[in-house]
Parts: sequence; C-alpha cells; structure tokens
Amino acid sequence: MLPFKPAPGQFGPEAQEPGLRVWRVEKMKAVLLNSSEVGAFYNGDSYLVLDNRGQLGADLHMWIGEKSSRDEQVACAMLATQLDSFLGGDPVQHRHVQGYESPEFMALFPRGVSYKEGGVESGFRKAQGSGAVHRLYQIKGKRNIRAKEVALSWSSFNKGDCFILDLGETIFSWIGSQANMFEKQKVREIATLIRDTERHGKARIVDVSEGEEPEDMLKVLGKMPALAESTPEEDSKADASNCASLYKVSDATGSMKMTKVSDKSPFAKELLVRDDCFILDIGANGKIFVWKGNGANADEKRVALQMADNFIEQMKYPRMKTQVHLFYRCILYFKYLEMAVRVSEYT
Repeated sequence: MLPFKPAPGQFGPEAQEPGLRVWRVEKMKAVLLNSSEVGAFYNGDSYLVLDNRGQLGADLHMWIGEKSSRDEQVACAMLATQLDSFLGGDPVQHRHVQGYESPEFMALFPRGVSYKEGGVESGFRKAQGSGAVHRLYQIKGKRNIRAKEVALSWSSFNKGDCFILDLGETIFSWIGSQANMFEKQKVREIATLIRDTERHGKARIVDVSEGEEPEDMLKVLGKMPALAESTPEEDSKADASNCASLYKVSDATGSMKMTKVSDKSPFAKELLVRDDCFILDIGANGKIFVWKGNGANADEKRVALQMADNFIEQMKYPRMKTQVHLFYRCILYFKYLEMAVRVSEYT
C-alpha cells in the first residue's frame, strides 16, 4: 500500500446536505460527479457513494471496480476515512466490489446500475455522443438488476435475460423469451436512463421481443443464431452458508488473534464490549461486519478496514467478492446482529 494523504479541503459543504452524492477517485482525489452520471460505474475506477439522510443518519459506500488499480483502492479507502471525519464520524461505512453490491446499495439507484468498460487510468472514459456508438448491455438479476457491458455479439445473448443494444441515435431494448418479470420491467428503465443521461433525451428507444429483431439490429449483429437456453438462478445457499458467527478480535500481541464468541444468532447485545473490536462473520454469504467501540479514533477506524481484510484472508474468503461494513456505534451494529438470522433473504 502506497503512503497517501488526501488533499486538504477535499470535500465541501454540499456533503453535509441531505441527498445522494457520488465521487470518483481520480489521481488520488475525489471528484464529485454530475447527477447525470450517477448510476454508471466504470470498471477501472473506484467511487465513494454518500447517502446522507440528515437527522436519520448516513451511509458511506466504497465501490471498487473489478479492474481498478490497487493504488485507487487504497486512495478510495483513505478518502472515505477523510469524508467520514468531515461528517463527524457519523456515517456507517461499507465496501462493495463490482457485481457483489448489497441490496441496500442497489436500492440507492432506482433506475438501475450500469457497468462500463474503461476508467481514469486507462484514459478511456469520455462519454460518446449520439454518433457511432456500438455497445451491448446485459440486464440480469431478480431483486437487484444490473446492466453490464458485454461483447457486441450474438454469443453474449441468451433467452433468459434482457439486453440493450445502444447504437447512439437508436437504443434497442431486447427481451428474451425466458426473461423474468423483473428484468423485463428494468430493461426499459435502463434504456431510458442511457437516453436521458448520455444522449440528453435525443435518442429513440425501440422495444424488441426475441424473434422480432429489426433490420438495424441485424446489420450490427448479423444473422441471429440459435440462442442459449435460460440458465436457472443459483439455488439458495445451504443452511450452513447462512449461519453467522461473532468473533472478538485483538492484535495487542502484534498479530491478530480471533476468539469465537458465539455461533448462534441472534446474538445478545451484552456480548459486545465497548473497548473491544468484534467481527460478525457471514463471509460464506459474502458479508463481513466490523464493529469498534464508541471511543474509536481516526487511526483505529483506518485500521478497521485492514483488520477486515486480514480476517477475510485468514478465513480464506474471496476478497473481491466479500462486502465489508464498518460500524462505530453499538445501536447500528446491533441492528445487523439481529438481521443475521435473516441473512438468507439477501442471497
């Protein structure tokens, strides 16, 4: 990890106002995005997403693109710490990796989330106008619908999903014959989002059902071959994957030592000790919750994220697929302790 100190005055008073704001990490600085860019993420970048609800609290999300550099990821974590301090330490912090976001994060973008190729370091990020655009997005999911840019080819299609073929002046909203109702509802919304944010409303949306492809689509993609059948969604994970464990964590001896406190949820609030650190482990389901007592200072908060990474490594969980949530107030953390028994709802 490279030494990094955020520039002074990085965040302005707008961060203290209620609302949703998104910053992209560019050259180790946080650059506030225009509202028209919110919801579109480049896979080579890292972002800060602040959901400030005023008196009702705030959530600060770190979003990590699957191709973002390690330096950008470190900068994102440090900038999150600075923004947290700027807001008086009130936000609950979360870390998400592309494709493994929580339902709460996805709910911040009612018109959907789209992933684009490129990023700051690659130099490929500038939005194209309404000219010669050729992009294909796959719309997939049930509760949490995502639009991911895929190869512009019939080989990317299947009967079970929806797709958006963006040709600039015309945007085709394609519905597979076996697509679920959630994808069918969302594909038009995301097509509209692309039209309004990238084309300033100056594009035509054409709805297409499988087997009724217009000539303009076929000119770009060629003759449609036999498409793959729908692949059923992964079954709910086994009960063993849904169980949660609570660990007390200490690094007083110079190396991290974990002590399992309980593996029966819901957990008693009395198990939490104000001056200690605890990890709620739902790693088999892709979630780690870290809690430090109310007295945690800025340095301890920075260490908390590293502690989560060490825990993930020690437990041999996939780092890039495991969400991390940081808490510094017992009442907020206990809410998630109670939720542990219902973790299967989030798979």
